[in-house]
Amino acid sequence: QVQLQESGPGLVKPSQTLFLTCTVSSGFITPNSYYWSWIRQSPGKGLEWIASITLDHRIYYKPSLQSRSSISWDMRRGQFTLQLSSATPEDTATYYCVRDPWNPTSKAYSPTKTRGSWGQGIQVTVSS
Repeated sequence: QVQLQESGPGLVKPSQTLFLTCTVSSGFITPNSYYWSWIRQSPGKGLEWIASITLDHRIYYKPSLQSRSSISWDMRRGQFTLQLSSATPEDTATYYCVRDPWNPTSKAYSPTKTRGSWGQGIQVTVSS
C-alpha cells in the first residue's frame, strides 16, 4: 500500500514562501492514472484543493491560488513539492499530500478523505 509523508516547516512568517515536500513510498508512483495533489484544511473549514500534478507533468491549480502556487516532481527522490508564496495567516492549515484517482478539474470533483491515499498531514502556521 502506498505511503505518503509530508515534511516542511511548521511555522512560516507572513510574506515568506511556504515549501512542503511529499515523499512517496517506492514502487507506488506509477501508473500515470493518478493526480498527485496538495489539499489543505484550515481550522473550522472544509478541505480545500490547492494543486495537482501527474507523472507526465500535467499541472492543475486552484484558480484563486494559482498566482502563488507551484507544484513539481523530483522523480529521482520520489517526492513532489508545493511552494506557496506570499504566505498570509489565512494560509494557516493542515496540509495533506494525496494520491487521488480523480481529475481535480472535473465538475464533480470534491476532495474527500474517503477517496485516494492521504498522508497524515502537516500543520503549518503562518504568523510573525
